[in-house]
Amino acid sequence: MSQPNHAAAAGHRDAEGAKIGMWLFIFTEILLFGGLFLLYAVYRAANPQDFHFAATTLDTFLGTVNTLLLLTSSLTMALSIHALSRRKARSSLVWILLTLTAGIGFLVIKGFEWSAKFHHGLYPNADELLRHTPGESLFYGLYFAMTGLHGVHLIIGILVLSVMAWFVFWTKAAEGDEHPWLVPLENSGLYWHLVDVVWIFLFPLFYLIS
Repeated sequence: MSQPNHAAAAGHRDAEGAKIGMWLFIFTEILLFGGLFLLYAVYRAANPQDFHFAATTLDTFLGTVNTLLLLTSSLTMALSIHALSRRKARSSLVWILLTLTAGIGFLVIKGFEWSAKFHHGLYPNADELLRHTPGESLFYGLYFAMTGLHGVHLIIGILVLSVMAWFVFWTKAAEGDEHPWLVPLENSGLYWHLVDVVWIFLFPLFYLIS
């Protein structure tokens, strides 16, 4: 009679360990982006006018749409976890797919933005950008580095959620049992929320600078 209890306890410890590991990973990511935000603050303080002028060339409308997409994706991500916690796998899958749609939409819009900047020669080491002030070059260098790094994290999140969607769809939970992929989905959700929060900081720094 004690074996099931031992198994449940071991499973609980594994779940707690996975969550702690994810929080530690998120902490390292916060340190990474925090360092970049600090670097941005230093360069902006030294070149306020150049940063302001360069920011006017960014498309605030597209940045706002992308912000709304990621905020919506955080909601759908939370709803997918809630649905799976109630053993509603089909509903969870729908919310995951909506989250993925929002994430892919963000990347598509960001791709248009980057393409426009490349078309106008406003990218690091471009001849056109070298004709601008050093402050503007710093702005665009940070813009591409920080939004690019954020984009890489978003792509990773999309790949992870795609895997989660596959397993949520194919894995069946026993009646009354917690879905075996609930904890991995919760950890994936933490990562996704981190990516969203980073963008919430990036958006005003680059698009709403004054």
